Amino acid sequence: MNLYKLGKFLCTVIFYPLYRIKVVGKENIPKDGPVIICSNHISNFDPPVVGITSDRNIYFMAKEELFKNKFFGGILKGVHAFPIKRGMRDRNALRQGLNVLKENHALGLFPEGTRQKNGEVGKGLAGAGFFALRSEATIVPCAIIGPYQKFKPLKVVYGEPIDMTSFRQEKASAQVVTDRIMEEIRQLHKNHR
Repeated sequence: MNLYKLGKFLCTVIFYPLYRIKVVGKENIPKDGPVIICSNHISNFDPPVVGITSDRNIYFMAKEELFKNKFFGGILKGVHAFPIKRGMRDRNALRQGLNVLKENHALGLFPEGTRQKNGEVGKGLAGAGFFALRSEATIVPCAIIGPYQKFKPLKVVYGEPIDMTSFRQEKASAQVVTDRIMEEIRQLHKNHR
């Protein structure tokens, strides 16, 4: 059993009963081909929760500092995470993310860039729009509706894919695309509370 499968198994048996996870719209995630799952960000547990509620193996970016510890960094790499420098344009991380999509994998992004501890959906950074415009990936919005409290329901809602045709044809800016993605996440969050 590889590290990703082991991690997914362990997180499933711990998080599902602990947070009474309910998943809505999982069928909106394509079974194959490149996909970007864009979620709001309320907790450090969001990446494993998105990972266990999707049938796809998901690659996530994680802040570079988490890879400084060799042991923990090795685990992160084993579960398909790769480092990104926060607060600057990290060309290497952007290239790596595009390669994930070129290889028909799923890329998980938290466009807000940091956790929103109040549980609300914040403003997204342009990175999500960059990946959406530079790839042929299907864009799936996701809302995590918490909070993370033991034995209280946590909902993960996957929305219908966002049609990127007009954005790509009009060569929209990355920020405009991110704003559209965040609006979809906001609507899911509002409609499923």
